Amino acid sequence: MIAIHAYDTGLGKNAANYTPLSPLSLLARAAYVYPKRTAVIHGNVQLTWADVYARSRRLASALHDHGISVGDTVAAMLPNVPAMYEAHFGVPMTGAVLNTLNTRLDAEAIAFMLDYAEAKVLLTDREFSATIEKALTLVKHKPLVIDVDDASFAGGKLLGEIEYEAFIAKGDANFAWALPSDEWNAISLNYTSGTTGNPKGVVYHHRGAYLNAISNMVSWGMPPHPVYLWTLPMFHCNGWCFPWTIAAAAGTNICLRRVDTQAIFDLIRAHKVTHYCGAPIVHNLLLNAPAAMKAGIAHTVNCLVAGAAPPAAMIEGLEKMGFNLTHVYGLTETYGPAAVCAKHDEWDALTVEQRAELNGRQGVAYHLQEGMTVMDPATMQAVPHDGVTMGEIMFRGNITMKGYLKNEQATQDAFAGGWFHSGDLAVMHADGYVKVKDRSKDIIISGGENISSLEIEDALYRHAAVLAAAVVAKPDAKWGEVPCAFVELKEGAAPSAQEIIEHCRTRLAHFKAPKQVVFGVLPKTSTGKIQKFVLRAQIKSSSAIDS
Repeated sequence: MIAIHAYDTGLGKNAANYTPLSPLSLLARAAYVYPKRTAVIHGNVQLTWADVYARSRRLASALHDHGISVGDTVAAMLPNVPAMYEAHFGVPMTGAVLNTLNTRLDAEAIAFMLDYAEAKVLLTDREFSATIEKALTLVKHKPLVIDVDDASFAGGKLLGEIEYEAFIAKGDANFAWALPSDEWNAISLNYTSGTTGNPKGVVYHHRGAYLNAISNMVSWGMPPHPVYLWTLPMFHCNGWCFPWTIAAAAGTNICLRRVDTQAIFDLIRAHKVTHYCGAPIVHNLLLNAPAAMKAGIAHTVNCLVAGAAPPAAMIEGLEKMGFNLTHVYGLTETYGPAAVCAKHDEWDALTVEQRAELNGRQGVAYHLQEGMTVMDPATMQAVPHDGVTMGEIMFRGNITMKGYLKNEQATQDAFAGGWFHSGDLAVMHADGYVKVKDRSKDIIISGGENISSLEIEDALYRHAAVLAAAVVAKPDAKWGEVPCAFVELKEGAAPSAQEIIEHCRTRLAHFKAPKQVVFGVLPKTSTGKIQKFVLRAQIKSSSAIDS
């Protein structure tokens, strides 16, 4: 006899009570409810939500007619322009997977990615024609190349068989797209940084993309109709899922081809921008801009910061500027941000410095991420909530990647013990908030003592002359290794290395202070992250670096 649950209705999932989750439905709703609201602004180009929906469907239709279907890969080498935004909807409307490429990579890396994902179509902007032209000579299977001839860029050359506007003109604005048959189907592919060896391809599914799009709104407290400035590259973790978030909120996307301080302030003033996201380097650029450049912004600007832990000095500075900063944390494998340093009303009574200390933590899981904790990776036991004992940050839930493309072993390793292993070392505070101490590869072990490079960097950023800083381990005959600070100075500043070291000693235990300071421009990724592996290589190639 088959047991029947008391609450069994006799009918399982059906069209009336179940729909696969997909961010594609968010665009359809925005166009239905707010067809005339401005969706995208790019220079003199303005598109409504009805326009974006029609253009995305045209793209989907044209791709479909070219033979693109479920499981195929469509790559995009594009800046933050309307075509990139439309690709986030038009490509998955065919069932295909969108692979946004890092525009700062070299031809060899791009060729590897195109071949690895078996891309059948490539959307590319003429700004990157030199890289793409070379990459196309290296690929084993050349994709259909579609040029995006954006009027805001002069230069480069067209490489493709057809231009984007001509391509989508062939498509049907009423293309009958469908939601995925399974919300677990892939929607996008994002490569990790690949600082050692070939990068890994991180696969996102429709369910995760939908849930993180909504979680961005809820966890940030984003109201309807935000005006969102694209300082964050859309190629980076699909813009942290914000292309889909802004559709959900029926907001306005302000496009920005590249990070430019003057342009950012001009656009904030002109369009009354309410929200933007960025790595610490972007916020530092704005913080250190001339006063005249910042003038005339009377409204509140909400911003998210992620990447490396933001230094307290930066949090304090932006607060004084009137920018409402929220700290989020995540990785490519968690669809971008999957944790937020949720604020408390009682923090308002604290000093700016105390608030900055609290807001500098990585915080707690996003609303729609099931779990975030700190564990000993060997025992998989949670560390005590003492703010001292270090372990590894672990995630689990719906906004964790599907896995790594064609790399089963790496996927199994990443999910060992039923949690995603971030590789970030952290402590858990008494209030349940997580604070990153370092990447496991960045911790400095000096004379048997663990030194957090992030703790030293936080002290460095508190020096008035420091624009950017990174600390890495330097081999030492006596201590094994010691901290070496690489410092990029603000324009016109000229402190000595000893002054920087003494500044750190007033804020840290002396053994934690850098033993050497190297001045110069720091190597950074296209998303603003400082490339510590380059600095390590610089130390390794030289037995002594002059300070």
